[in-house]
Amino acid sequence: MSQPDQAPRPVTADADPRARGAADPRPKVTVIGEALIDLVPGSEPRSFLALPGGSPYNVAIGLARLGIDTTLMARLADSAFGRLLRERAEAEGIGLGAAPHASEPATLAVVSLDASAQASYDFYTEGTADWQWSAEETSRAPEATAVLHFGSIASWTPPGDEHIRGLASRMRDRGDVLVSYDANIRPGLLADPSRGRDLVERCGRLAHLAKASAEDIGWLYPGRSADDVARHWLGLGAAVVVVTDGANGADAFTGAGPAVHRPARKVTVADTVGAGDSLTAGLLASLIRRGLHSPEQLAGCQPEQLAAVLDDAIGVAAFTCQRVGNDPPTLAEFESGLPH
Repeated sequence: MSQPDQAPRPVTADADPRARGAADPRPKVTVIGEALIDLVPGSEPRSFLALPGGSPYNVAIGLARLGIDTTLMARLADSAFGRLLRERAEAEGIGLGAAPHASEPATLAVVSLDASAQASYDFYTEGTADWQWSAEETSRAPEATAVLHFGSIASWTPPGDEHIRGLASRMRDRGDVLVSYDANIRPGLLADPSRGRDLVERCGRLAHLAKASAEDIGWLYPGRSADDVARHWLGLGAAVVVVTDGANGADAFTGAGPAVHRPARKVTVADTVGAGDSLTAGLLASLIRRGLHSPEQLAGCQPEQLAAVLDDAIGVAAFTCQRVGNDPPTLAEFESGLPH
């Protein structure tokens, strides 16, 4: 993962009205999707550590650490692994009032790291808790939600994906909720790019802010450029499309003018587990702290505002890449600058 050439200048805690003794004005973010167990290589050969994970779960942790009022909607198993997921989220200060107690087992993801510390995953998903959403469960979303984030495996895995998309559609129709979507493609689970395109575009039509990696786009739309695909997603209904490309930085596309590109600088990578999720958390947290988190405000973002948001997001992801596993920074750590 990489970083902007100059450390970003985030909105600081002094800009938060809470620091001046006002009533808590923080916009509330709801994240819905999978919360699973990552089995990561241990220190001994053929050994594994069981760690909480899953893209939406990681996004919720990243947001909470950045001081954002965060609710996680995840179906958490009533088992040892499910309790691990629930206890970790509670310890991070994440609200779990809308997280159902599931009778099904937790999903497992076996993590492999290549020579460059890039992570790949083998998933064990059959009959597990994350995909069994009901209409009643998704109706528990907090009424005070200002930002809804969804995406990744749960957004396109039946039977629960229909109910997650239904929630996203209702939130978008309200008009006052910013809907954020991260494709986070897993080719081994989707199997066929044409099926993947159909499912991802169903979700993309519901989002104001849509994010994908260059790798996601390359698999979904072989032979098409990131610019072409981003413009296509804008046509589906997004106000801003963000495409990330690791060490090459990130681009934000809008319906007006050229893409906003933010370059990157090299950092020492421990591994890339949770890097994309940290970047998503950084995007949303920066939009909120800059007062750009309503659909109308996002649609009116100027290039310099989007550049600053991308800088913040890349900075958050860079912290995570320099630490083992999904370990995003707190707001205080982020404001203090990159670790060395």
